[in-house]
Amino acid sequence: MASLTVIQTAILTLLLLSTFSLLPLSLSLAYSSPAFTKIYSFGDSFTDTGNTRTSTGPTAFNYVSNPPYGVTFFHHPTNRYSDGRIVLDFLAESLSLPFLPPYRNPSADRTHGVNFAVGGGCAIRYGFFVKHNVSFNLVPQSLQTQLVWFTKIAAAKGCKLQLLDRRSRESSTAPPSKECAAVLGDALIWMGEIGANDYTSSLGSSVPIKTIQTLAVNSVVGFLQVLLNNGAKYIVVQGLPPTGCATYTFALSSPEDRDADGCVASSNRIALGHNAALKAKLGSLRKQYPEAVILYADYYNAHLTVLRNPRKYGIVERYKACCGFGGGEFNFDIFNTCGTGSSAACANPSEYINWDGAHFTEAVNKVLANSFFNGTYCDPPFSYLLSKKLRSG
Repeated sequence: MASLTVIQTAILTLLLLSTFSLLPLSLSLAYSSPAFTKIYSFGDSFTDTGNTRTSTGPTAFNYVSNPPYGVTFFHHPTNRYSDGRIVLDFLAESLSLPFLPPYRNPSADRTHGVNFAVGGGCAIRYGFFVKHNVSFNLVPQSLQTQLVWFTKIAAAKGCKLQLLDRRSRESSTAPPSKECAAVLGDALIWMGEIGANDYTSSLGSSVPIKTIQTLAVNSVVGFLQVLLNNGAKYIVVQGLPPTGCATYTFALSSPEDRDADGCVASSNRIALGHNAALKAKLGSLRKQYPEAVILYADYYNAHLTVLRNPRKYGIVERYKACCGFGGGEFNFDIFNTCGTGSSAACANPSEYINWDGAHFTEAVNKVLANSFFNGTYCDPPFSYLLSKKLRSG
């Protein structure tokens, strides 16, 4: 049962709910009719598959185009912030789709979707951080930039997106155009984690954390409203991971600032507060758009499950970066991050949670992906979303 694909899980869900006993026929139909044929994804470096390069990335992790990034699966850098595949790649594989090309590769085949996620990007507009002089380690492309990029993709297919009113931030009451419904109605929308950079960049500034939370969550929700108003029906939204368990946060905190898991307590409290606010807003969206299926992917607790059960997942190092500089407890130096000439990678990345001090190894990405698609860390379950899609035809 544990080896079932995501599609198979959804089909079994349907069969359990029905009274028919046509198991072989149902499975054969499922394989000839995949649930989704395209994905549109958004987010930051956890979801980026190439929109950021060494020359354009965030200051602290600005060597993603250099070896040893990509060493485990692709055997060369692909501008993914990992040694191999990320969660989005495992999603595509689970749906029998090719890996999603980055938007910034105009020559790529976009038949099965596009990835708009940008490493170093924020949920809040970049101008806000510039205004408050807290733009270090950020890139100018925010979630609003990703919406502009998607608008161009949609327009090329005849879809002119209805946007929120700039002053009232209210949704349009007009139904989606048939062109936009064709673009979004059958697509899976993957809203990858975004918001962690907003909080990290503002640490030590005069901007209250509550302000960042409100603006970041509202930005994500407003973004989703635009897609829903234009016909999106199937959406997965990732919350923040426990950012206090990322290697780099230990370098930014005092040794006394720790929680029961040994992570940075203050950072994890921020992530928990963000996720609680986001989940509340998603609940409101479900009521506003009852025809849509909106899932919350619990990045936070999925990560903690691995952290608290390292042996089960073959993990030896819970906090230490596989690729970094300096050795010691964390093998992390903000001035010599992974990909620099002075850095080096560990021999067995699969034994580490952290790849470069901020992002996960492929091995952990695979575990997290499985916990979302086949496990218990999507609410409602991912199989529910697939069953709804398969029923709709």
